[in-house]
Amino acid sequence: MRGIYAGICLYLFLAALNVLGSGMGTFGGESDFLERAFAYGENPFIALLAGVLVTMIVQSSSFTSALIVTLVATGEMSLGTGVFAIMGANIGTAVTGVIVALANIRIRRNFRRSFTAALLHDFFNILTVMVIFPVEWITGWFHETGRGIFTQAAAWLSGVIGLEEVARPDSPVKVITAPVVNTVDFIGASMTSTATSEGLVVAALGLVLMFIALILMVKNLRGALLRHVDGLFRNYFFRTDPRAYSVGLVSTVLVQSSTITSSLMVPLAGAGVVRIRRVLPFMMGANLGTTVTSVLAATANPMAAAMTVALFHVMFNLTGTAIWYPLRRIPLRVAIWYGGLAGRKPSYAFLFLFGVFLIIPLVGIGATELFLSLR
Repeated sequence: MRGIYAGICLYLFLAALNVLGSGMGTFGGESDFLERAFAYGENPFIALLAGVLVTMIVQSSSFTSALIVTLVATGEMSLGTGVFAIMGANIGTAVTGVIVALANIRIRRNFRRSFTAALLHDFFNILTVMVIFPVEWITGWFHETGRGIFTQAAAWLSGVIGLEEVARPDSPVKVITAPVVNTVDFIGASMTSTATSEGLVVAALGLVLMFIALILMVKNLRGALLRHVDGLFRNYFFRTDPRAYSVGLVSTVLVQSSTITSSLMVPLAGAGVVRIRRVLPFMMGANLGTTVTSVLAATANPMAAAMTVALFHVMFNLTGTAIWYPLRRIPLRVAIWYGGLAGRKPSYAFLFLFGVFLIIPLVGIGATELFLSLR
């Protein structure tokens, strides 16, 4: 019964993506709002921050990555903007863990460990962005289409899969979800009098349907996956790094949200159920697991640009793991050091949030705008 229920939720999720695409396509054709919203897409740092902000608001990188893929598929976001926004979604999902850690602020020992666990997720994503962001941006300068080396590799893989440059109307997913899309389109048309407002209503209904589908998936699978998990964590799941990585990957694929799995890890690490050194491989696996949602979104919108963004998301996390797992002592030692500071003086935790999500963005925007003006 859980399997059947999960299949229904998956169908609703795919249908919601196509409803969202239909609404945005209608709205985009009648209004220049989305074009103005992404007017600064040429600045990759602003695209990165947009991904961070949206993920912080909706508390789901799976949702944000699916939204980005859908926007690229409908032509409302360029491929170049999409890949940098995907990077931001990875950073945004780590904010929830820091907020969860702050709940233990009165118990210093637990707070130190839980905040350290949250920092490991933050540092992995931030350090990976620090490596891939400049490489992707700079290599894009030397390519005729402006695509960086990672985007080129993802586009090549998309070409190997054999997707066309435009969406195919006979896509099996589009065919089976057509009844839901047509029904929502009819409801939107009956509720409004203009094409622009119809597009907004349909897109809003698509967003609501997507949230409902994700919530139902979480409620269906999270209970079965994480019930009585404490003892299993102590005795089996986190005995080795490969096991921790696999648990993070599989659990995130099942619940369709790295925000959920990583946030659940923070209090477990704070209580001492999971050793700190096992948290990092778990977070790496969780990050890779969340890319399944963007691949599903690209399946719902089978065109080369959408699949390229989804595959870029996969490559981003695989590359980050390939770099930082062998060098795991770096993020581990930095997280333990700063977690110790925050444990002794909690104001350091708020200083971290202030610096990472306000000071650094302002400096980054200024630096990228300067480079763009000099080109």
